[in-house]
Amino acid sequence: MKLAIEQAQQGASEGGIPIGAVLIRNNELISSGYNKRVQSNNQILHGEIDCLSNAGRIRSFKDCVLYTTLMPCYMCAGAIVQFKIPKIVVGENENYTGAYEFLKEHHVEVEILNLKECKDMLSTFIQHHKDIWYEDIGKE
Repeated sequence: MKLAIEQAQQGASEGGIPIGAVLIRNNELISSGYNKRVQSNNQILHGEIDCLSNAGRIRSFKDCVLYTTLMPCYMCAGAIVQFKIPKIVVGENENYTGAYEFLKEHHVEVEILNLKECKDMLSTFIQHHKDIWYEDIGKE
């Protein structure tokens, strides 16, 4: 999770939304990414999507674990289900409850750590940039 948090911090340092993700297989880093919607002017470049994109072509994700600082939205959860990633570890789900039920319904193991660092990082961003956050989660 430390690497995912570092990715989120990188995004924040660039003026973006502080959400990071890493993909791990057998305790080895496969890829990392962070939310780049603001920096890239790209609606779908969420942290999990950036991480999966950076992984390149992987034949199978069956031995992978995706670590993400925030509970994934439905778009990112759809990618997790599509590629049959069996487990995700989530830094927090209080700032955004996301697609927890959807993931569970599709047999993805979800571990929620409820890390203060993840909660504080995103809540601070939301306090200062509510308009960008609402845009990110599709809230009007």
